[in-house]
This record gives sequence, structure tokens and C-alpha cells, in this order.
Amino acid sequence: MSCASGVHVYSEIGPLRRVLLHRPGRELENVTPLNMESLLFDDIPDAVLAAQEHDKFAQVFRDCGTEVIYLKDLLAELLEDPERREDFLRKFLLEAEVYNKRCPYLLDYLMSLERDKLADTVFSGLRREEFSMNTFHLADNDYADLFWFDPIPNAFFMRDPMTVIANGVAVNCMWSKTRKREAMILEYLHSYHPVFASAPRYFKRNENAHIEGGDVLVLSDNVILIGVSERTEATGAELLARNVISDPGNTISHALVLMIPRKRAFMHLDTVFTMVDRDVFTIHPEILSTLEIYDITLDLSGNTQIKSYGSDAKKALTELLGLPEVELIYCGGASMIDARREQWGDGANSLAVAPGEVIVYERNRITNRLLREAGIKVHEISSSELSRGRGGPRCMSMPLWRDDY
Repeated sequence: MSCASGVHVYSEIGPLRRVLLHRPGRELENVTPLNMESLLFDDIPDAVLAAQEHDKFAQVFRDCGTEVIYLKDLLAELLEDPERREDFLRKFLLEAEVYNKRCPYLLDYLMSLERDKLADTVFSGLRREEFSMNTFHLADNDYADLFWFDPIPNAFFMRDPMTVIANGVAVNCMWSKTRKREAMILEYLHSYHPVFASAPRYFKRNENAHIEGGDVLVLSDNVILIGVSERTEATGAELLARNVISDPGNTISHALVLMIPRKRAFMHLDTVFTMVDRDVFTIHPEILSTLEIYDITLDLSGNTQIKSYGSDAKKALTELLGLPEVELIYCGGASMIDARREQWGDGANSLAVAPGEVIVYERNRITNRLLREAGIKVHEISSSELSRGRGGPRCMSMPLWRDDY
């Protein structure tokens, strides 16, 4: 890898040097009309086209000078070692809630797979038609369940299960049961893969409070932003804030908390708000009147101090970032109809690869035009299939290393 080992993210916009992605694969072929709702999909994506769109997404990073690392490759490297493989699989099957009587048979089968095939199977799920245990249990004859363990089709939304903050990580407590294995995989990689180089852990996936990475933004070397949303609880936001701010190994001293409406359309903060330059942000105008904004700090005794900014996003951003003013670009522009359409298509979910340079979905033409008019360099990618999972370019990427700017 071109950068030093470890992680380093002190902003949303610093030049992006290394990013972690997951290329969608066979797991999307295992989304069916019967399981898609429980797997958090509104529709069945075309797996081949989704992979092609994702490859073009990855190429934009490379063209911008960003090193692309794939989650499946990191996992496969760990699974090369037989002892590590067995340890991982036992934990994975437990997380997948495979019945104890089945576990030895599945474990033997999975242990026999070549490492890349095994890594693929972890994400794709295992169909009953792909493996016979040669045993009989009443549950084995229940063909309403066609999988020994379910696919993990949301894995290409890399942002949510783990968050890189400063020189550490938060392994997140996922809101939905179907996504808990993603956090388990990232937790295992954080524990054993050298790419993370013993980075401190700011949150544990088994905390009794939900938080997901789409609700966490690193605004500067002094300020993080946490959304309280459908999938992140206020207690989770406060716990993460305290853990980050109290670490003397980083420079973060403020956690700005935005409480947004709790509904699927706004499932994470980054579906309605992202940073694209030092003083430029995209925002869905529908949330402006409903925002509740708080600044969390710690006093010298370690006690939590909370300051309210009401709903004044501009005041909170200018004061904490030390800016004379900020520009808010409305997703979809002035029309609420256009705003709702483009927000649903992830128009507010832009990803900065450098100050004033972003990756966006090409479908959000009004928002993209407004970004260009504001002087932002825009890289557009197609998203007919990727967007069916309800996430944009920021959702699909986890920056591991950004240069300071």
C-alpha cells in the first residue's frame, strides 16, 4: 500500500489517499421477492449491472489518485491461515445464528473451501442447493428458508459498519439484525489485520446503543458531526462523542449533534447533509425547519457540556469551523418536488475526494448543476442498480486515509 499502515481521517474533504470498498457480488443474486424487505431492499437489483457500475465508481477513485482496497481481499488474507480461518468461521456462524447441530457440518464444508471462494461465500450466503449435510433434522426439510445462512447484500455500503475517525475507528452497533455480520467482519479485521495497525477503538459493536457510520462526519481536526436518525440513537451519539473527545491521541474536542427526522427516506445524516468543500455543504431543504443542533464538549473534569444551536445550522458550522460564512446547496434546488425526488436518489450523498471535488450519482441533475455553479468539480457515475439499495457514493465508501489540508 502506498500510504503508511493505520488510518488517518481528520476531515471529510482532505485529499483521499486510501479507500475501502466492497464490490457487490453474488449476494445480490440471493435477494428475492420474499427476503428483500428483511434485507432492507425496496427492489431486486441486477447483480451484474451493479458490479459494473461499482467498477466504474472504483475507477474514478484511481483516476483521482486514490488507492482502492477491497474488503473481501482483506478478509481472504486473514482466512489463509487455518487457525485464523476456524476462529473466524466459528464466530461468523454464531453471528449468523446457525443452529448448533448444523454448525460442525457447515464448519467442515467452509473450512474446505479455497480462501477466495470462502470469502465470497461469507458475503453471498449459502444456498441449501449448494451444500447437503447428509443428515436429517426436521428444520432441514423446511424449504421456506432456502439458505443455510443468509446473504449480506448491504455490504457494499461500506460506510455504516465501521467509521474511521482521526487515527481510530468505531465498530458500530447496527440498527438492523441483517447488518450485524458486517460489523462482526470489520471488528475481526480491526483486531487482526495489519492495515488497521492497532488503531484505537471508539465504539464496540455490542454496545447497548445503535449507531451507524452514515451518521458520522469528520468536519475538521477539531469537530465531528453525529446525526441522531432512524438508525442512530442519542445515547449512541453521546457515547461516541465522549469516547472520541476524551482520547488524548487525537485533536477532536467538539461533537456537533444533529437530530433529524426518523424515517426511512432520511435513514442517515449523510442522506440529507454532506460536506463538499471547506465552506460548502449539500443539504436537503426539508430538514432545515426540523433540525435540533447541539455541541458536545467535555470540561476539565471530564463532564459532558452541551450547548444548543436550535435549528441554526449555519451558525453552528461557522462558529465551530471558524468560518466567516458557509454556503448550503439545496439538494434538488428550490422546488420541494425536485428536492424530494433527488434526495430519494441520493442527491445529497456526495463524497469528496479533495476540497471542492466530489463523486455523485449522475441521475441528480439539478443538484449536480448547482454544485458546478458553486465551483465544485463533479465526477458523475451511473447508478440504475446501485441506487436500489438506498445509498450513494459516500455510503459506498470508507476512507482510510486522507491527507490533511
